[in-house]
Amino acid sequence: MADDTDIQTRIQSLIDEEHRLRQSLGAGEITAEEEHAQLKSLEVELDQAWDLLRQRRAKREYGESPDGAQERPAGTVENYLG
Repeated sequence: MADDTDIQTRIQSLIDEEHRLRQSLGAGEITAEEEHAQLKSLEVELDQAWDLLRQRRAKREYGESPDGAQERPAGTVENYLG
């Protein structure tokens, strides 16, 4: 199970990758379609990582073990309305 530091490192890595993609588009190294497809995938992974980190923090705040938090499926995280 990943700890908070591992999840934060993953989040930063995904943000760095997002910036790299935007720079590649600006430099003409990839097409807008390529950037869009890759960004969509990155955004889902990023949302999942943030969700997992929030779950862990909430469990800790309410006296539960943060290790009980689990990454939720992309469809759950992406369609969350609450």
